[in-house]
Amino acid sequence: MPGKPVEVGSNLRSPRHDWLYAIGDANGRALLTHMGKYQGRIAADAILGRDVAVRSDGALSPRVIFTDPQVAAVGHTVASAEAAGMVVRAVDVQTSGSAGASFAGRNTPGTSRLVLDDTRGVVAGATFVGFEVAEMLHAATIAVVGEVPLDRLAHAVPCFPTRNELWLYLLEAAGL
Repeated sequence: MPGKPVEVGSNLRSPRHDWLYAIGDANGRALLTHMGKYQGRIAADAILGRDVAVRSDGALSPRVIFTDPQVAAVGHTVASAEAAGMVVRAVDVQTSGSAGASFAGRNTPGTSRLVLDDTRGVVAGATFVGFEVAEMLHAATIAVVGEVPLDRLAHAVPCFPTRNELWLYLLEAAGL
């Protein structure tokens, strides 16, 4: 189930040779440089005998398409969450609808979405489309990978006037 740690042995180790780890593009899991770095750190911890588990992989991998406007996502889409058996709903707001967007990226088209796991009360996924939205993805990654409860996330107050005020509008659209 997404969000649950995956044992390193079943994730990065070779099924034929338990001493061999495959990271980055070699394991075919998440073909992204930042995920290869993460997997390398996890493999090193395992080799050093530390108790580790992969928490950010597959659907939990943050990803960005550096187009204009940018597309940034982490976690599940509605379709992938439903396919995984989750009960989810989506909330959408206009990415350019914050005060901060009037300073940077004014009138850039785009919609931002949270996919909410109503059973667990957490963000299962997030997608942002708009001006330089890659910079907003880390907060979403923390919410998804950390399984931060929505009622706690509602107390993470975004600064005014920044584009991160978008989080306030997304959580208001979620009913918080």
